Amino acid sequence: MLTELRVQNLAIIEEVHLTLGPGLVVLTGETGAGKSILLDAVQLLLGARADTLLIREGAERAYVEGIFTLTGPAGQQVRTWLQAEDLLDDEAADQVILAREVRRQGRHIARINGRSVSVSLLRQIGGALVDIHGQAEHLSLRRAKAHRALLDRFARAEPLLEAYRRVYQQLRATEAELERLRALERDAARKADILRYQIDEITAANLDPAEEEALRAERTRLAHAEQLASLTRQALLLLDEGLPDAPAVTDALGQVVDALERLAEVDGSQTELARTAQAHLEGLGEVARTLRDYAETLEFNPRRLDEVESRLALLDDLKRKYGPTLEDVLAFAQRAQAELEAIESAGDRIAELEARRDALRREAGQKAWELSQARRAAAERLAKQVEAGLQRLHMAAARFQVALTTRPDPEGLPLPSGETVAYDATGVDRVEFLIAPNPGEGFKPLAKIASGGETSRLMLALKAALAQADPVPTLIFDEIDQGIGGRVGAVVGEMLWGLARHHQVLCVTHLPQLAAFGDQHLRVEKVVQGQRTRTQVRALTDEEARIAELAAMLGGDTPANRAAARELWAQAQASRTTTS
Repeated sequence: MLTELRVQNLAIIEEVHLTLGPGLVVLTGETGAGKSILLDAVQLLLGARADTLLIREGAERAYVEGIFTLTGPAGQQVRTWLQAEDLLDDEAADQVILAREVRRQGRHIARINGRSVSVSLLRQIGGALVDIHGQAEHLSLRRAKAHRALLDRFARAEPLLEAYRRVYQQLRATEAELERLRALERDAARKADILRYQIDEITAANLDPAEEEALRAERTRLAHAEQLASLTRQALLLLDEGLPDAPAVTDALGQVVDALERLAEVDGSQTELARTAQAHLEGLGEVARTLRDYAETLEFNPRRLDEVESRLALLDDLKRKYGPTLEDVLAFAQRAQAELEAIESAGDRIAELEARRDALRREAGQKAWELSQARRAAAERLAKQVEAGLQRLHMAAARFQVALTTRPDPEGLPLPSGETVAYDATGVDRVEFLIAPNPGEGFKPLAKIASGGETSRLMLALKAALAQADPVPTLIFDEIDQGIGGRVGAVVGEMLWGLARHHQVLCVTHLPQLAAFGDQHLRVEKVVQGQRTRTQVRALTDEEARIAELAAMLGGDTPANRAAARELWAQAQASRTTTS
């Protein structure tokens, strides 16, 4: 239940703080006073799109906050969601605070219990707490596609629908896999030949991911064999043989080592220097040995160079076809092998999938049948309740019917009745509301026959029937009485007051006959102060104040209207006493 609503700098509202009670709360006031803006504020709390145009002139931000008491199944569900998101206030687990901040600059902010959250989570929480029935919903009755959802809501068929949808999704996935395999099978021969060729080409290459680097190094040595051999001979000549006018480097360094060793014999402090020279001499010897070994590997072999070039060209060709690296080429071969095996075993897999599809079709048909039976039973109950409501709303001769039809389809779902019918994600039923407004007329689609006033009364009768099965604790009706005359206004008030025994009901109305039934009456006024317009809301807490407002709604606070208002008040009190 919505217990408090705070609105700041929203359109012509500078600041409003409402304390709301249970039962039927009516909001009245002149057109343009700000009643709809209050509903816009609640819509923001429920995750509606935020628009900077809503911010009051001269302000940098608009702010809306609502405090909700958590009771019943809806409250338990919200607590579960809040706990999962670590948003539950353990010290106030029986309430939740939703807030929305709309800024001219920067990001708009949604909050739950003081913490920033996504708008989608705010919408999820808000949707479980409040249901707004606005004038636009009249239009939904003129769309046959909306009728199935309304009927399912009344039937409380969500568990059956969810069970059906799980099987439906498995069936659609199986059918998609079947179609893919059949398409593969139709092109199997050509595709299999291509795959075999690709696999054989890669397999025949006997790839080793490490060989490419070694081959490129070998190609470099073979391509520069003469230059490498010449440089190696030159280095060995200098190390081991020397030049005509100079000794070999190793001989010269050997003489240095001899001299340093004799030096160290005389001056022991130079022993380490002699050892260092000896180490360098041994190092040069190792260099010479390595160069001689390297020289033996060098050969000018044009044939081997051609072989290496050919192998590298093959590797490059495979990488161009199948991947940028040899690892990618090998991975391609594995995927191709798996695809080839899938093609070769497609026949067996298709048979398995066909058996699974048929089993799922039977299961889906059974669940669709159970869902359809629940809808048909609910359709009868809904029709009776709506007709009872229409009778109270001075449409006693009108008849209402929920038509459920199926369409034969040989490719559809087999039902236990023996029929095979078309289906989709919602089941096998086409649902449409039909009405016969006048005696002697047959049932016709509501979308084509009902007038504006009839649609309003039918909407109210439907909402009255649906709301009794609705777990949402707070229902808001935005001028649901539009198009309804004053002579049935009292009936509308009585019906909404009856709904308010099970829900908190907020209703924006221009009908005094309806307003007289309110458990709480809020008057919305527009005032001008300091050349600025602002909205203020005044709670009418005593009988005289409410009678004065009813008289004003009747056309003005005159003695005659006061008397009429007192009569409306008395009739409403008597009706409430009788109903309770």
